Amino acid sequence: MKNIAVIGAGTMGNGIAHTFAQSGFTVKLIDVSEKSLDKGMATIAANLDRMVAKGTISEDDKHNTIGNIITYTEISDGVIGADLVVEAATENVELKLNIFRQLNDACSHNTILATNTSSISITQIGAVVSHPERVIGMHFMNPVPIMKLVEIIRGYNTSDEVTKTIMDLSVTLGKVPVEVNDYPGFVANRILMPMINESVETLYNGVAGVYEIDTVMKLGMAHPMGPLQLADFIGLDVCLAILHVMYDGFKNPKYAPCPLLVNMVRAGKLGVKSGEGFYDYTESKKAEKVSKQFS
Repeated sequence: MKNIAVIGAGTMGNGIAHTFAQSGFTVKLIDVSEKSLDKGMATIAANLDRMVAKGTISEDDKHNTIGNIITYTEISDGVIGADLVVEAATENVELKLNIFRQLNDACSHNTILATNTSSISITQIGAVVSHPERVIGMHFMNPVPIMKLVEIIRGYNTSDEVTKTIMDLSVTLGKVPVEVNDYPGFVANRILMPMINESVETLYNGVAGVYEIDTVMKLGMAHPMGPLQLADFIGLDVCLAILHVMYDGFKNPKYAPCPLLVNMVRAGKLGVKSGEGFYDYTESKKAEKVSKQFS
C-alpha cells in the first residue's frame, strides 16, 4: 500500500496528506477548490519549515515530502490507482455520503475507503457503497503531524482484514491506533464533547468567566488547554455538529447542546477560524495575550 488519496485540503486533510507524504507514501490531495489546495499546500510547507527549524527533519526530508504530494480538483481523477482513500471533508452527513457514492463509482472494489469523521456512523457511510466491509473510520487528531492517536472505528460490516491493515498502517505512520466500535462520538468525542458542553453551560449559568473556567481545568486537572479554548481551536460549529450527532444517536438530553453554543454558532462566532469565539483572535495583541495566558 503506497498510493493514498486524501479528500479535503482543510486543516485535517492537509495534516493527513502531510503525515502520509512524510512517511514516503505517494499522496493525491483532492479538493474542489483550487484555492483550498493552494492554502493546504502552503500550510504543509510552513509546518515542514518549522520542523526543519527545530531540527526534527532535514531540508531534503521537506522537499521529498512536498514532492510526494500531487493535487487534484476532481475526485474521479485523484483516486485512480489509490490503495486507500481517506475522506476528510466537512463534518456533514450528506456531504460525506455523497463523496462515498462517488468513491463507489470511481474506485476499485479492492480500495479501502476510510473516513476521518469524528462522530458520524461508519455503518451509515458504508451502506452507500458496494463491499461495505472495506469502509472504516480513521479518526486522526489535530494537529495530525504531531498527535499520536488515531481512533480506528469499525463499522458493522468492516472486515477483520481491513481493520488489521489500517491498524498496521497507522503504526507505520508513527501513530498509536486504538480500535473502537461504531457508536455516536466513538470514544474521543463521546467523552470530550460533553465536557466542552458542560464548560459552556458553566459559563452560560454565570458560575465563572471564560478565563477562570479554563484556568481551573488547566491547573486543577492538568489539561494542556482549557475546554473553552480547545473548543475555539476545534471550531464551535464542529462541536455543535458532533453534539447534534450524539444527541440524535442516543436521544439522551445530556448530549443536548447548550443554548449559548447554539447562539454563538448562529452569530458566526466559530472560534479561531472566524476570528472570535470564547476568545477574540481578531487583533494580534489580543491573540498574543491569549497565547501568553495559556503558555
